[in-house]
Amino acid sequence: MNPAFQSNQYLLKRQVFALAGKFRFYDPSGKLMLFSEQKMFKLREDIRVFSDESKAQEVLMIKARQIIDFSAAYDVVDSGTGQKVGALRRKGLASMLRDEWEILDVGDNVIGSLFEDSMGLALIRRFLSNLVPQNYDITMGTDRVADLKQNFNPFTYELNLDFSMDIHHRLDRRMGIAAGILLAAVEGRQS
Repeated sequence: MNPAFQSNQYLLKRQVFALAGKFRFYDPSGKLMLFSEQKMFKLREDIRVFSDESKAQEVLMIKARQIIDFSAAYDVVDSGTGQKVGALRRKGLASMLRDEWEILDVGDNVIGSLFEDSMGLALIRRFLSNLVPQNYDITMGTDRVADLKQNFNPFTYELNLDFSMDIHHRLDRRMGIAAGILLAAVEGRQS
């Protein structure tokens, strides 16, 4: 597995006022670990993740299964091996009030959940103010394995990805990285 996927903490930054969605992942020391640029006006999401901004080495691919789907599923593929790692599926109507996703294994069996931590804050964000930062939890069974917390910054979208509580590495970091990108790209369009 690529060393970029072996860290326990990342900071995802996305420019707010850019025509194309550019995502940069940094390690805790501030070193760029991963780069992705979302293509605009695509009918079906096809997000590529690279080891740096030169885009010379593709390391991960996130592809929507269908063009438009309220309960969209996104396959996550390791570009180095061509093997599917798993998938993330948005929970359609449940995500109207509070963002919820299912984490699927390679056979599309549900193995975990990604969700906004507070229904109350989610409702405030949707109906009163999008200035309240989002916070997400990832669980595998009953165990919390990751915390994805948005920093408040009006000029840059910043999401801290913390996998340090996942001491048994139940969540593949490639799935966690894909989740961060999808939250920044797909959920970010809501606001």
